[in-house]
Amino acid sequence: MNKKIIIIAGYSAAGKTTFAARLSREAGIPYFSKDMVKIALNRSFPVENREDSKQLSAIAFDAMAFNAERFMEVGLPLIIEANFVMKENHNGLREGDALRGLIARYGYQALTYVFLGDMAVLYERFAARDVLPQRGVANKMWGRFSLEDYREFCLPLGEFNIGGEIVKIDATDLDAVDFCKYIKIAHTFLEG
Repeated sequence: MNKKIIIIAGYSAAGKTTFAARLSREAGIPYFSKDMVKIALNRSFPVENREDSKQLSAIAFDAMAFNAERFMEVGLPLIIEANFVMKENHNGLREGDALRGLIARYGYQALTYVFLGDMAVLYERFAARDVLPQRGVANKMWGRFSLEDYREFCLPLGEFNIGGEIVKIDATDLDAVDFCKYIKIAHTFLEG
């Protein structure tokens, strides 16, 4: 049994999903991404506005936590990725508390990567990403989202902490990030 969970959290458009997919491939461990779950659920759950998208976010988190718990029941390692929040959000859900509860219940160890960066740079990446077709209707912002809105939304995401080891990554310039170093940290965590 390898009761280890790697959590990838932090600011929107900071490269979390790309890192999760790469880490998953290199470590040979499945990952769950809330945005990807939203895209899958959107096939049957139509999203026509921001409120629908928020509702689908809560459903996607529940689905992701449900699947994570199946791994934990049998002691398998896993990776989960999203812009998790510590405060109350969709339908009164506290994602950080829910994850902390699962980790405690199953005696898991956590390694958390928190992706941060220069807000203005990441906002430009965020705005460009929002119009891409692969982003899916479920993950669109549905209306004007200013730099100030982005900052207000993201600042609490950078404070994600449910215990365990925390590694902060400055994702302002993704080309300058030493992802090999961060993958090595994950391998050491998984093997230790």
